[in-house]
Amino acid sequence: MQTEIFVAARPRLLAVATRLLGSPADAEEAVQDAWLRTASADETIDNPTAWLTTVVSRICLDKLRARRDTAPIETVDLPDTHAGPADEAQLSDAVGTALSAVVHTLAPAERVAFVLHDVFGVPFDEIADILGKSPAATRQIASRARRRVTTEPAPSQSHPARAVAAFLSASRDGDFGALVDLLDPDAMFRTFADDDPPALVHGASAIAEAFMFRATTARAALLDGKVGVVVPRPGGAAGELLLIMDVSFAPSGSIAAIDATLRADELLVVDVS
Repeated sequence: MQTEIFVAARPRLLAVATRLLGSPADAEEAVQDAWLRTASADETIDNPTAWLTTVVSRICLDKLRARRDTAPIETVDLPDTHAGPADEAQLSDAVGTALSAVVHTLAPAERVAFVLHDVFGVPFDEIADILGKSPAATRQIASRARRRVTTEPAPSQSHPARAVAAFLSASRDGDFGALVDLLDPDAMFRTFADDDPPALVHGASAIAEAFMFRATTARAALLDGKVGVVVPRPGGAAGELLLIMDVSFAPSGSIAAIDATLRADELLVVDVS
């Protein structure tokens, strides 16, 4: 493939990858991978931008499936819905919110189908080829995702377990905007160790910065019956924890406080990941 063709398509490819993966760094890696895979292609391609979009989307789908960190979803069949011209403005606003929070709870196929069709206008037959599904099944997948995106509240407003799962996913992805959206503006992150005074990080932006590209091994768990986070000890025995994080919520449903402690000896932990 000619370099100038790829360079011309690169902004769109980065936009697609960023929307799908939620991380600019991962998006750059996906686009670079696409270039390495297609640079030697010498066949005539009628629509190289569409072809490259397909390549990048498949790479992103593989990355999403490999993460295995999406929250379980209820796989019920919903009536198919189509966004007409009158719905475009509302859908556009919904996409901005969804991609910073709700999208982290979508399964990989749902995320790919929704983002490619509803955000970038990719036809369903092309998305079906990416997902390995029929166009009808792909339309249904996108419909289910669209219904969740446009009608469900953000995870922090619906259920603590979903809020924590979305927060951990955004942390792994380095999605600063999603982290800020899930936190109360005056949120606090406190770290307790031994008898020392707790270390404190105050404010949504500062906490989001502290959690960027972290939580690689963290998982949601019930801590004495309350949703929180556990971090396994590297190289430790099964069930051995490095620290636990208690999560509290504001009346609005956003995360108000995260209290991390190294002492988990007397804590009843039930894995919910």
